[in-house]
Amino acid sequence: MSANSATAPEQPEQPEQLTGKPKPRFRITDKFPFWAQIITGLVLGVLFGWLARSQDITWLKTTLEQVGDIFIQLLKLAVAPLVFFAILVSITNLRKVNNAARLATRTLLWFMITSLIAVAIGITIGLLTNPGAGTGLTPKDGKKPEGSGSWIDFLTGIVPTDVITPFTELNVLQIVFMAAVAGIAALQLGTKAEPILKLSASILELLQKALWWVIRLAPIGTIGLIGFAIADYGWDLISKYATFTADVYIGCALVLFGVYPLLLATVAKVSPLQFFKGAWPAIQLAFVSRSSVGTMPVTQQVTERLGVPKEYASFAVPFGATTKMDGCAAIYPALAAIFIAQIFDVQLGIQDYLLIAFVSVIGSAATAGLTGATVMLTLTLSTLGLPLEGVGLLMAIDPILDMMRTATNVAGQALVPVIVAAREKILDHDAYNSASASPIDAFDVHEDGQDEDERDDARDADRKASVPVPA
Repeated sequence: MSANSATAPEQPEQPEQLTGKPKPRFRITDKFPFWAQIITGLVLGVLFGWLARSQDITWLKTTLEQVGDIFIQLLKLAVAPLVFFAILVSITNLRKVNNAARLATRTLLWFMITSLIAVAIGITIGLLTNPGAGTGLTPKDGKKPEGSGSWIDFLTGIVPTDVITPFTELNVLQIVFMAAVAGIAALQLGTKAEPILKLSASILELLQKALWWVIRLAPIGTIGLIGFAIADYGWDLISKYATFTADVYIGCALVLFGVYPLLLATVAKVSPLQFFKGAWPAIQLAFVSRSSVGTMPVTQQVTERLGVPKEYASFAVPFGATTKMDGCAAIYPALAAIFIAQIFDVQLGIQDYLLIAFVSVIGSAATAGLTGATVMLTLTLSTLGLPLEGVGLLMAIDPILDMMRTATNVAGQALVPVIVAAREKILDHDAYNSASASPIDAFDVHEDGQDEDERDDARDADRKASVPVPA
């Protein structure tokens, strides 16, 4: 037998240091993807919540509340610095984009257009269903909120009295103002501001990395948030708001799965299905976390994966996370105003509905991407002259409503950059058409050990150095 035909002895496995190839790591997401973890969390949350309420298990209810609160607090912990550095870096990144002013204007315009469509849908559903009728609720069931919003508070509250209080009190609108001023000043300084910009970019990456760790806890947070909602409110309370709750969900669903696909197909001329494939990780996380800002790093990643240039996405997504709220600032306040007016037996006229639309389109920045839309609702009610005690009627079921509202918000925040990029002919259609609903973990470290940023650098190296000027 020749040497060639002889069976070669089995070679010993080479250590990783010699081969230069990282050894594949096993992760639980290989067998149990993130979306399945979220669904499991939802099911367990409902089960534990029902068990705590039906069996009157106080310790279980308290545990669910604490688990949910800790998850939300972890998200809020990163909100203030994340918003500041994201807005600052996003504004300065516009210097890398040709025709930046045009892109920024078109982005704002489409934010307003989609908000107007959303509020029109909310008003229409409210007028057709009369959500406040037959609930058994009376004005005595409501109580005035501790804090409220008005146009004077909104306008005067933009400018902070000092640079510390907005961060300690989590006044996102004031943080956005300071970040915008710092970003514009950095653009004016030019090369002198480069050290600050590099530091800001590094801090932003650090914050996003830390936020990834919190995002991975979303399935556990889901158990606490959903479980406590069921244990505390119960189905009896929810049944009183059945029509209103259904209206909010139906309104958001019409925008999310009706208006958005129609705009993608007719205006952007791209596949709506591909959009939802690519954006799904951000939408599902928004549904659970109820925080547009907390979801922002994922929203930006999926927007870039859908073919939007990184330089433009890094401006549009943070901008949208603090101002683009089709769910919280358009559909919800429209329906809530009609609901509260019916409870308090106040007749609304055409001018009132026009005011609702105006507040929704212009005042949406008041929501500031945080969990809940109380400020926006009080702003709407005060503009219409409706009793602010009506806010207390809706606080009980707000977490349940906020899930669908935030999912709609985040979908819109990814949608507009895609539409603008497509209209301006800077959308990477190959990337868009290859987008898939990969798990959340794929945005952090891939199987080959590369960070997402490393993959972006390699991909961008094959592209043009700057975004082309539209013809």
